[in-house]
Amino acid sequence: MNGINLNVIPCETNLKTDIKDNGSPCPVCNVPGSFVKNITVRHMICDDLLENIGDFDYYLCMNEDCKISYYNNDFRVKFEKSDVKVPIWFKKGAKPKYACYCSKVTEEQVINAVINGKATNMKEVLEITGAMTNPNCQINNPSGKCCHHTIQGIIDKALID
Repeated sequence: MNGINLNVIPCETNLKTDIKDNGSPCPVCNVPGSFVKNITVRHMICDDLLENIGDFDYYLCMNEDCKISYYNNDFRVKFEKSDVKVPIWFKKGAKPKYACYCSKVTEEQVINAVINGKATNMKEVLEITGAMTNPNCQINNPSGKCCHHTIQGIIDKALID
């Protein structure tokens, strides 16, 4: 894509795993969750449920089979995946399955860039798909984190398959 600087991954500073990740277990499936800031949850939860969010942070249930999306065990608050405005890419039944929420690039588009576009690395996939060009991950991605790892995982899988 023209005019895009691909020498720097714009949200690369968000790639570190949060210290609180794999902390509090989901109240339904007991799988450890991934820490998510309140601002992310506020942008993800359906408008009619905003008053239930509170001022505290949450965890994202990382179990693909679990119906829970966000939860806070201390305040006994939980939201189901049906309460979220966008499909959570790793949950079963997610359609579309976004790889990059900010640029609305799907897993299928990343795979297509590798298979049909002959991309072999992140830079080539970003050039073909336009992923990561409009980063605002904290409010667009249900995890509140950069999609770099998600896209790289899809690339790796597509190169093996």
